[in-house]
Amino acid sequence: MDLARVSARAGRLTKYAAEALNSGCVCISMDQDALHHALESELGTPGLLALVEERCPYLFAARPVFISTDHMERMTQLVRAVESVIALPAFREQILAAAPAIARHDPGGARGVFFGYDFHVDQYGIGLIEINTNAGGAMLNAVLARAQRACCPEMEQLVPTLASAQALEHDIVDMFRAEWQLSGHDRPLRSIAIVDEAPEQQYLYPEFLLFQQLFQRHGLHAVIADPSALTLHDGVLWHGDTAIDLVYNRLTDFMLESRAHAALRAAYLAHAVVLTPHPQAHALYADKRNLALLTDAARLDALGVAPATQAILLAGIPHTEVVDPAHADRLW
Repeated sequence: MDLARVSARAGRLTKYAAEALNSGCVCISMDQDALHHALESELGTPGLLALVEERCPYLFAARPVFISTDHMERMTQLVRAVESVIALPAFREQILAAAPAIARHDPGGARGVFFGYDFHVDQYGIGLIEINTNAGGAMLNAVLARAQRACCPEMEQLVPTLASAQALEHDIVDMFRAEWQLSGHDRPLRSIAIVDEAPEQQYLYPEFLLFQQLFQRHGLHAVIADPSALTLHDGVLWHGDTAIDLVYNRLTDFMLESRAHAALRAAYLAHAVVLTPHPQAHALYADKRNLALLTDAARLDALGVAPATQAILLAGIPHTEVVDPAHADRLW
């Protein structure tokens, strides 16, 4: 374990050190009392602890999982490679031409919040297996960061501090404000609706409450709403008597096709609200068929993707192909 200690103190964690910590560190790094305090008192959400314990008791792991600095850097490199391809006009034209019409609607500058790049990590390296555009868990991780403790010397330089947890929360709020500004608005963002179907019944409803409290602590009016509770009139999206500036979209109806989402869809198409994430983001990033393109050297060549970028993509994304009944025997 000496190597793990040296690596951690140097600010880097080698592959060997990460493996040693994962196999040999049996410490409990989560401080239950600190977690309870963060949920009940520090974040101003009374009753949230009981809700978490009832609804989703396995959200927080007592033990950490370690990944090496090299793996982190490779993940970052791969995300940048994916982003560079998605920025290509030829890629966007090809993907959006095959997507529903709403995906071609100009989102007005908003880029989308909380993209999730899901990696599988093993002894052979990393593999990007999915991209999500409405990933949950950011606020839960912010809470968890407040409840970590260094249970052994090797952990001392790896445990997040209260300051880093607070910085993450500020970054989250700044991201939503940036979406508002990127959409061309000069006045400050005032109101946010956190939207999902039957939100109180959702597994991650506790996180919705954490987001609501976070926004309110930063001076933003925040509501949690079912999309059917939204109305559009006078060029404004409303929740009751509250005009909504921005919708934090947690729906899995990515193209807003449900009749219950008609008001939100109409508001988005009329640029009456900033919607983030939005249908175009899902089409460009999260449609699983895109992984087949990103692992096809011939198609990447045709798009003009640089050889160095291709090498990163082909090494970091498992070969993917679209399932076709004509290939059933081979695929089976």
